Amino acid sequence: MELTLSTPALLFSAITLMMLAFTNRFLAIASLIRGLHKKYMEDPKEGIIIEQIHNLRKRLNMIKYMQLFGVLSFLFCVICMFLIYREQTLAAGIVFMLSMLALLISLAISMVEILISTRALNLELSDMEVFLEKKSSLDFIFKKEPKNEHRSKE
Repeated sequence: MELTLSTPALLFSAITLMMLAFTNRFLAIASLIRGLHKKYMEDPKEGIIIEQIHNLRKRLNMIKYMQLFGVLSFLFCVICMFLIYREQTLAAGIVFMLSMLALLISLAISMVEILISTRALNLELSDMEVFLEKKSSLDFIFKKEPKNEHRSKE
């Protein structure tokens, strides 16, 4: 395969979009942490908040590494382009492989982080579903009959 200057340049847009997505995840988690901090300061003994804090800390670290490997991939792309410009094709090929490896690691961490966040959201939903099931189990007793305005007159 011939490595041209445009080959690593193609990764620029993909890496940039990926970094934007990672930054959005970071901002969402930062907002959640601030909200949990406020709840924790009000009632530090609430157990579910402590579990959520541990989960968010783990996800925050994962996002840090996702961003780190994304930046490394971007940096290796720039170095690869420089090496191609200098006509050092062997070194450029090695650096391009490192760039792709860093991108792969970043995406793998992202996949794991998505699985963790989905599991956490499913736990939140299951808590609400239990409450809704309890509430809805009595609904049949208090359920009102719908008014039928088109009753036939007897």
